[in-house]
Amino acid sequence: MKNILICASVLGSVVTFAQQKDSINAKSIDEVLLINTYIKKDSEYSNKMPLKAIENPQVYSSVDKNILENQGIYTVDDAFKNITGLQPMWTSNGRAGDGGAYVSLRGFVSANSLRNGVLGAVTGTIDAINLEKMEVLKGPSGTLFGSLLSSYGGVINRVTKKPYESFGGNISLAGGSYDTYRAAVDINTPLTQDKKLLFRLNSAYTNEGTFQTEGFRRNLAIAPSLSYKPTDRLSINLDMELFQMKNMSDQTFFFYSGSYLQKVNNIKDLNLDYKNSYLGKDLTNTGRSINFFGQINYKISNSITSSTNFSTSSSYSNGFMPYLYFMGDSADSMYRSDQSTRDSRKKSLNFQQNFNGDFRIGNLRNRVVLGFDYLRVNNNQNFYDVNGFDRDPQGNSIPVPLHQPGFNYTNFNGTALQERYDAMAGNENPYIIKGIQENYAVYLSNVLNITNNLNVLMALRVDNFTNKPGVTGAASSEESKRLNQTFFSPKLGIVYELIKDKVSIFGNYQNSFKNLSYFVDGSGITRTPLPEQANQMEGGIKTSLFNGKVSSTFSYYNIKVKDVLRNLQLASNPQAQIQDGTIVSKGVELEINAYLVKGFTAIAGFSYNDSKYTKADPSVADRRPNTSGSPYLANLYASYQFLDGRLKGLGFGLGGNYASENKIYNSADGVFSLPSYVVLNASAYYDAKKFRIGVKVDNFTNQHYWIGYTTANPQRLINAVGTLTYKF
Repeated sequence: MKNILICASVLGSVVTFAQQKDSINAKSIDEVLLINTYIKKDSEYSNKMPLKAIENPQVYSSVDKNILENQGIYTVDDAFKNITGLQPMWTSNGRAGDGGAYVSLRGFVSANSLRNGVLGAVTGTIDAINLEKMEVLKGPSGTLFGSLLSSYGGVINRVTKKPYESFGGNISLAGGSYDTYRAAVDINTPLTQDKKLLFRLNSAYTNEGTFQTEGFRRNLAIAPSLSYKPTDRLSINLDMELFQMKNMSDQTFFFYSGSYLQKVNNIKDLNLDYKNSYLGKDLTNTGRSINFFGQINYKISNSITSSTNFSTSSSYSNGFMPYLYFMGDSADSMYRSDQSTRDSRKKSLNFQQNFNGDFRIGNLRNRVVLGFDYLRVNNNQNFYDVNGFDRDPQGNSIPVPLHQPGFNYTNFNGTALQERYDAMAGNENPYIIKGIQENYAVYLSNVLNITNNLNVLMALRVDNFTNKPGVTGAASSEESKRLNQTFFSPKLGIVYELIKDKVSIFGNYQNSFKNLSYFVDGSGITRTPLPEQANQMEGGIKTSLFNGKVSSTFSYYNIKVKDVLRNLQLASNPQAQIQDGTIVSKGVELEINAYLVKGFTAIAGFSYNDSKYTKADPSVADRRPNTSGSPYLANLYASYQFLDGRLKGLGFGLGGNYASENKIYNSADGVFSLPSYVVLNASAYYDAKKFRIGVKVDNFTNQHYWIGYTTANPQRLINAVGTLTYKF
C-alpha cells in the first residue's frame, strides 16, 4: 500500500510537471506567435540602457523583421513606410559620403547612420537581410549619439540579427515586376560542441529594373557574424557588412530660381512623361560600403557591466550621377547635367566604451550609463561636373525641349558623357572634400526611480570637435582653417506611470548641435561660429495595455534651432553672414500598435509638423524650409494570420501611406510643390514549418507620385513580387 501511495505520488508529480511543462511550452508558443504579430517596443539603444517603452521619456518607433517579412520588404528604405512621422526624401545612389537614403523627421533631414547603437553608415541601398529590428528615435539626440551621427529630427538605428545556439536558416528566391529577381540565404551554426562559438551568415543579391525607359539597380549584401562566450561573464561579438551597388541613379529633377516659377507651381503643371527617364544608357555608378564591428561585453559584478565597442565604416564610389533641372524663363524645357565621383572615399572609425550600472542608493534605484566616445572621419571625396550637357555651336549651355515629339533624349548617355569629360581633361574644376574630423566625448546618463511610479532621466555630454581640413571645394581660406570646439549637451526626461506598466505621462528636454565653418561678417572680419544647436521640449502619454498587445504614444513637441548662419545680402559683401538665425519646428505625433484579436495586427500613425524660418534671409523668412517635407503624414498597416485550424499559417496584409503637399522650393520669388499622395500596398503569405510562400503588390492603385529633397523624384508604379522560402 505504501509503495502504491509512493507511486501515485510520483505519478501525480510527473503529471503535474508535464502539465506545467505543457503550460510553459504553450506560453512559449504563444509568445512566439505574439512576437510574430505585433511589435515589442522595449529598447536597449534609445538611452544606451535597457528601458521599457512605458518608462522611457523619449519617443521612438520600431518595426521588427516579422512585420517586414509579412510585407515582403527586403530593403531598409522600404521599411521606412512603417514609421510614424518619417517621410522618404531621396533614395540611395551609392555615392561615397552622401549616397545613402535621406528622410525627413520632425521637419529636419536625417539619414541612416547607426547600427546597434554605434557607427554603421551605409551609402547605398541597405538590404534588410540582416535586420532584426529598426528603431527610429525622435527629436534631437546629440547627448548620447553626438552631432555627426544624428540630426535634429532624430536618429535611425538598425538592430541586427545575432547568432544562436542551434543549426538553422533559410534560402529564398524572389521574382517579379520590372525584371526584379533576388536570392537570399540565412545560415546559422554552432562551431563548437559546447556552443560557445557561434556563426551566422546573411547574404542576398537583388536585381531591379525600372518603370521608366532607362534605369536599373543591382545590390549585393554579405553580412557574417561571429559570437564567442568563453565564460558566463564574458562575450565577444565580431561582425562585418559588405553592401555593393551598381546602378543608374533614380531620375532627379532640381528646381532653381527663375521666372518659370510664375508659370508653374506644381510638378503636375510641367506635364512630364512619367515613364520617360529623359536619359540614355550606361550612366552608371558603382558604390561600395564595408563596415566592421567588434563588441566585448563583460559582467563586472551583479550590478555593473562593461561594453566595449569598435566599428569602422568605409565607402567608395566611382561613376556618373546625371540630373535634370529647371531655371530661367521657360517651363517647357529643361537642362541636363552630371556630377560624377572618381575614386571617391570616406572612412570613419568609432570607439565607444560604456559602463552600465543598476543599483540602489538608499531606497532609490539608479540605472546609469557612463560612456566615452571617439569618432574619426577621413574625407577624400572627389566630385566632377558637366554643368549643362547640351550646348550650342558657341559652347553655351542650352535646354532641351520637354514636349517635342521624337526628340532624342538617349543622346545623353555614358559614352557621350565620358567623351565630354575627356575633352575637359586638364581644365576641370572639381569639387574636392578632404580632411579629418575628430570627435571626443564623455557622457553620463542616470534614470533615477524616485518612487515606484516616478522616474527622472538626467544626462550630460561633453563634446570636443576638431576639424582638420585638407583641400576644400569652396576654396575659401576661412573654410580651410582648423576648427576646435567644446560643447555641453544636456538631456532631461520625466515619466510618471499613472497605472504601473500600463499608462504613463512623460516630458523631455533634448538637445543636439552642429559644428559650423568659419564665416565672414558684414565688416569683412573672419569669425569663429558657435555650434548651432537645437533644443526640444516635448510632452505626451504612452500606454501598454492587455499585456503589451496594445501600445500607443501621443506627443506634442517644440524644437527651436538657434545660432543659424544666415546671409546679410550686402551688395558690398555678398558673402557676409551673421549668426542669429532661428528655426522653429513643432507638431504632434500619434502612433498605435495593436494586437486586437488573435492573429490580427494593426500599425497606425499620424503626424503633423509646422516648421518655419523665424529669423532668416528675407526671401525665406516665415516660410517652411524646402527640406522639411510634407506637414501631414499618415501610415497604416493591418494584417490577419490564421493561427489555428486547416488554414493555419495563411495570412493577408493591407497598408498604405498618405503625405500632404510638399513645398520643395519655397521662396519669395516662387513656390514649387509636389502634390499629396496616397499609396496602397497589399500582401499575402502562407507560412509552414519547412517553407513559406509570399506575394506582395505595392502601389496597386498605380499612383503617380513624387518624393523630393528640394527635388522631384518619381516613384515606382504598380509592381508585384513573389517569394519562395525553404527553411532548415
